[in-house]
Amino acid sequence: MPSRSLAEIKNSGKLVVLTRNAPTTYYIDQTGQPTGPEYDLVESFAEFLGVDVEYQICQTVDQVLTDLEQGKGDLAAAGLTITEAREEKFRFSPPYQEITPQVVTRRDRIQPESIEDLLGIEIVVIASSSYAERLAHLRDTEYPELQWEEAQDLATEQLLFDVWAANIDCTIADSNIVDINRRYYPQLMAPINLGRAQQLGWAMAPRRRDLSRAIAKWMKDFEQTGQMDHVHEKYYGFFEAFDYVDTMRYLRRIQARFPKYREYFRQAAEKYDLPFDLLAAQAYQESHWNPHAVSPTGVRGIMMLTLTTAREMGVSNRLDPRQSIFGGAKYLARLKKSFSEKVTEPDLTWLALAAYNVGRGHLHDAQILARKLGLSPHSWRDLKQVLPLLADQEYYKDLKYGYARGYEPVRYVRNIREYRHILRNDLNNADANSQQASSQ
Repeated sequence: MPSRSLAEIKNSGKLVVLTRNAPTTYYIDQTGQPTGPEYDLVESFAEFLGVDVEYQICQTVDQVLTDLEQGKGDLAAAGLTITEAREEKFRFSPPYQEITPQVVTRRDRIQPESIEDLLGIEIVVIASSSYAERLAHLRDTEYPELQWEEAQDLATEQLLFDVWAANIDCTIADSNIVDINRRYYPQLMAPINLGRAQQLGWAMAPRRRDLSRAIAKWMKDFEQTGQMDHVHEKYYGFFEAFDYVDTMRYLRRIQARFPKYREYFRQAAEKYDLPFDLLAAQAYQESHWNPHAVSPTGVRGIMMLTLTTAREMGVSNRLDPRQSIFGGAKYLARLKKSFSEKVTEPDLTWLALAAYNVGRGHLHDAQILARKLGLSPHSWRDLKQVLPLLADQEYYKDLKYGYARGYEPVRYVRNIREYRHILRNDLNNADANSQQASSQ
């Protein structure tokens, strides 16, 4: 089937996009709505063209590329690495993200320190992948004994699970995929890179110069206006240093502690129009779900409320978990309403969480400072750069509320986002297992 021209796409009112169902591309969130990095980018481009999007979900990268070659889609937006071999078959958009291919193993099994250490190890990668191309290059140029297996019907995420389950020794995955999946399977580790940084791009039929030009024009504006950075912040901004011990402890506590308070979180979230998993993740960051937690500064309870805040929220006993959770939810909801309408989601939630941690006054100071520095007072991406400056006398001396440990709310929000991400995945898996069991 021949590829459609840009004019034909516009006349039809529909852009057909091939993608994969994965956290780094396109997926359905807990509200039943599509989301993901590729989804956000594609929707913006489609709006630029003035068309709707029809998503064709493929199971593997091999299927994405095969379907694109057969003309079943106008473009492929599926986390595709731009490689020389692929450029011989397809035209690529300008790159939109940099990644690094990494060797992934289980930390208690093998830990290769060099490419030479991969000789004799069981390596399984997805078929028609950039990983297979890289391995073939290494075999043909330096390591003739290097061997691997290509899985035809599996996705990278499944192979990462197989490594975690000790079904295979190792696989290869892009760094962004590894970052996300290590939160689900903490025993995974990436001891070495398989090569240098590479670029991701959208693929289309080789003759589609018109579509490529349109993408380049849209992407230039998307990047210059900061929207590309916003997408990267939204999906990857909280993935920084990976703490194996903390993640393992958290997963254990999801099983041991979380069920005791789950219904309180759900009820409070519903009452104050907050995401249930966000409220639970915040409580873990505050107290590790310990209702008797007390800090040296006098905050206490599962939501670590100050005495003043507790009184304002109608909490008579901060150590009562139900009262504390409802009080914390009420306070967070109030903080969200304290910001200008120019602050939109998800930035509104991140700013409110930061204010919960450092105080609304200091957040106001940070917003004023952001304006002075030519940054947006409404963007978390900008404010998390500004907040640490509240600890620098050069900056805080002229601010109303003065000194604050501004690095703490940055870390606070980052941790909550990571805890929420892990909890959401755990809950989704539990729901899927429950549905599977009930259907048997």
